[in-house]
Amino acid sequence: MAENEQLIDKGGIGIAAPLVRFIEERALPDTGIDPNRFWEGMAQLFAAFAPENRALLETRRKIQARLDDWHQAGAGRPFDQDGYQAYLRDIGYLLPEPAPFQIGVENVDEEVAGIAAPQLVVPVLNARFLLNAVNARWGSLYDALYGTDAIPGPRSASYDPERGARVIAWAKAFLDRAVPLSEGSWATWTGGDVPLLDPAQLVGRAGDNLLFRNHGLHIEVVIDPSHPIGRDDPAGIADVVLESAATTICDLEDSVAAVDADDKVAAYANWLGVMRGDLTATFEKNGRTVTRALMADRHFVGTDGAPIVLHGRSLLFVRNVGLHMETAAVRLADGSEAPEGILDAIVTSLIGLHDLNGLGRFRNSRTGSIYIVKPKLHGPHEAAFTDRLFDGVEDLLGLPRHTIKVGVMDEERRTSANLAACIEAVRNRIVFINTGFLDRTGDEIHTSMHAGPMMRKDDMKGADWIRAYEDRNVKIGLACGLSGKGQIGKGMWAAPDLMAEMLEQKVVHPRSGASTAWVPSPTAATLHAIHYHDVDVFARQRERASEPAESLERLLTVPLAHGRNWDPRELGEELENNAQGILGYVVRWVDQGLGCSKVPDIRDIGLMEDRATLRISSQHIANWLLHNIVTPEIVDAAFARMAAKVDAQNRNEAGYQPLVRDGEPSLAYQAARALVFEGLAQPNGYTEALLHRFRKQRKAADAGARVA
Repeated sequence: MAENEQLIDKGGIGIAAPLVRFIEERALPDTGIDPNRFWEGMAQLFAAFAPENRALLETRRKIQARLDDWHQAGAGRPFDQDGYQAYLRDIGYLLPEPAPFQIGVENVDEEVAGIAAPQLVVPVLNARFLLNAVNARWGSLYDALYGTDAIPGPRSASYDPERGARVIAWAKAFLDRAVPLSEGSWATWTGGDVPLLDPAQLVGRAGDNLLFRNHGLHIEVVIDPSHPIGRDDPAGIADVVLESAATTICDLEDSVAAVDADDKVAAYANWLGVMRGDLTATFEKNGRTVTRALMADRHFVGTDGAPIVLHGRSLLFVRNVGLHMETAAVRLADGSEAPEGILDAIVTSLIGLHDLNGLGRFRNSRTGSIYIVKPKLHGPHEAAFTDRLFDGVEDLLGLPRHTIKVGVMDEERRTSANLAACIEAVRNRIVFINTGFLDRTGDEIHTSMHAGPMMRKDDMKGADWIRAYEDRNVKIGLACGLSGKGQIGKGMWAAPDLMAEMLEQKVVHPRSGASTAWVPSPTAATLHAIHYHDVDVFARQRERASEPAESLERLLTVPLAHGRNWDPRELGEELENNAQGILGYVVRWVDQGLGCSKVPDIRDIGLMEDRATLRISSQHIANWLLHNIVTPEIVDAAFARMAAKVDAQNRNEAGYQPLVRDGEPSLAYQAARALVFEGLAQPNGYTEALLHRFRKQRKAADAGARVA
């Protein structure tokens, strides 16, 4: 038996040995919590909440079965929207709207309640990426522009003065918009006094550097005439540094591959490292050994002479896993695997105590809060369950009620349709809602799998339901009082190399009234911050607060193809796009344990992908198979063609193993195929069960090879 499978009895439940050591040697010390009391309390929480967790999953299964029955009974007849909504109410899918209310959350940090800015999501298992994300609170605009396609033209290894001049002109035009001068332009400013149109925007200095604030975000203009850039600038400006990712979500869920106790402990250890401020990562870069650590705070002197200390790091959330996941790191009294979300709630909150008690180098929350994002909740009853679970964790850790704040991800259809009731169920701890096209579309397909064949994926982006979904999320959030108390978020820009396109398109998120949106890198965060200077989000929220939300009927319009007959070329394009995306992601997940990485798409454009991408692609093919739009033979042929393409795309990757070798499919290929051909049977279309099965097989095979 591997060490991570050895169980130690703690309070009547079995805990994997590596997790016991981590808790007792690293997480509990200095918290003042007695280990025996902790283990007994953990066992009591599992006894209290694991049965309800499983009952809620059974409710999901029963509701899905009744939805399947309704769609199968209506096959061949026009879709009855009124009858459909009545049926959804009859089976408890749609619940009554709550009376108007305002959330009652307190002790929320300014980054969450009062600043509109980009948000990063980072896999917690990768220490280097995690540190990069935490440190992305501040970023060089000059570097972000120079190193990306935001400025058109070639990029060379050595400095190109012509490109640099275009960067400087772009940045100064931005300053003219964000902190305009009362006369002239930043392009012609030569230093000295700063004749601002609004003098209050200058809030401080650090030496010669100037600190401005616009729409709640800071801009530092770096003045250094001795710098290679500053010496050629009429005012000595060497850089423009933007406050960028005000918040970051440290992810234990869709962007990580954590399949056993060792993986979970590695994830928890990194979360502890950023809570204590002692996490470091050492790596080779450009022939040099680099050690990365958390950035210190930034110090200025205010215009009134008082010191200003600005947080040097993003304020951190941690995303736990959903209710549907189980872990062998904990075995309950009946021998079953424990709900992993309960374990996450306990351990990530325990680690949060290190921040609340001031045990580390820095403070994350200055208001005494722990921020947990809870994904993949299906409706208000699951939100209420989460609220009571967090009550129990607070009692175990001796925390005041509602110390643990919650972010509810609006990514499942039953949550979207009952969003106000979901918010109401956690009204005293909710600080975040958001939308996510990929998971939401995956659930849309699976929920209505038997209704008929779905339209192509790209067509869904313009479908009625998704426009209603994006609109209702903002409007309902505003109606429930999130403005000024929490974040209303939007989804990821997945293409880290297409920054010019992002600058053009992603401004729609702040214009919608969303106070944050996800970006794939620190560089993208700096560029997306531009949009929050161009749009006063809180003013936009006030404008939109009185607008009615899109109708529930539009939200519940199933994205069916309605008799569309695709020609073979269209079918081939759709299948190959889906199959290539599945294979490109799964081969890294299964073979390397990478839950999030930049994966080349079918056009060789690198996209940051996680399990949400996999869910929509696999469910889409499963739907077309179910309704005989394609045959198993056609799907297998597409997988074979795309396996060759993915192998070619990865041929220069160190340690890469082909998807098919000597005619034999790899475990990764088998996993990708299973996600489609077993997709109909996967609860809510989730991919985790199959991914975990094949990843465990791969880890066992690798361990066996090392022993041999």
